[in-house]
Amino acid sequence: MAETPLSGSVALVAGATRGAGRALAVELARAGAFVHASGRSSRTSGASEIERPETIEDTLDLVREAGGDGVAERVDHTRPEEVRALVERIRERHGRLDVLVNDIFGGDRYAQFGTPLWEHDLEGGLRMLRMGIDTHVITSALALPLVLESGGGLLVEMTDGPSEVNREYRQGVGFYYDYVKGCIDRLVTSLSAELAEQPVTVVGVTPGWLRSEAMLEAFGVTEETWAEAAERVPGFGASETPTYVARGVAALAADADAARHHGAVLTARQLSDAYGVTDVDGSRPDCWGLIRDLGWHDQPTGLLPDYR
Repeated sequence: MAETPLSGSVALVAGATRGAGRALAVELARAGAFVHASGRSSRTSGASEIERPETIEDTLDLVREAGGDGVAERVDHTRPEEVRALVERIRERHGRLDVLVNDIFGGDRYAQFGTPLWEHDLEGGLRMLRMGIDTHVITSALALPLVLESGGGLLVEMTDGPSEVNREYRQGVGFYYDYVKGCIDRLVTSLSAELAEQPVTVVGVTPGWLRSEAMLEAFGVTEETWAEAAERVPGFGASETPTYVARGVAALAADADAARHHGAVLTARQLSDAYGVTDVDGSRPDCWGLIRDLGWHDQPTGLLPDYR
């Protein structure tokens, strides 16, 4: 590898089976970190309840194709005993953990958009909270001691939306989805306060409109043909690949002055502005800037050059 700014460091990407988590594992490995990529869907044990075809072993294949190194970890982050065992494997293998990324969710399948709390399926809603909040708390609680033993590092909480968005109720998504994303924002605030005197930088990071595997399928396009959907779906012209935000996080992890971002929730575009990274096509999408300027509705179609 020509440039390995994270050479010698160890990263855990919790929730690395697909989407942004997969790209985060690949880009951190490309930058030189040894990456433990965890998730529930596995070639050996089968798919998770999300019932998607991607597996954690597929992610490891992509890590190696990028010239990086790591290991696929089949872990259910709702189960403290499995997370505890994962952390012990990292401790035994490396004796350190420098970067912890919590990108665990998978609760979308339980979302009932436009449904208030009292009409929402209770069991599904509670499962969403378990998958989207408890997993982050469990993983942080059990992995942070190793980060501290290592002399400090970086904790990244992946979320959906900047703080100014998550301070307000997000209309139309249903109580539970809104609550999950608001809680992750608060988790960043709480942990940044508790770690203020420790050598751990805590940040939240949000991609924009992510062209994940599931999103591309939902619009009936591929990564090669995604612009076709932008011609008919308002705002999709400001969408981005998972690599965009992952490149920003890798640059953040390599920044000796990353602590200047402590406690902030950063968008993919803000990371691009800070570190000069681009999406795979050289663009710099700004989905949240589009929403800030034009709102959630009545956005134009097309490639939206002002927000790319």
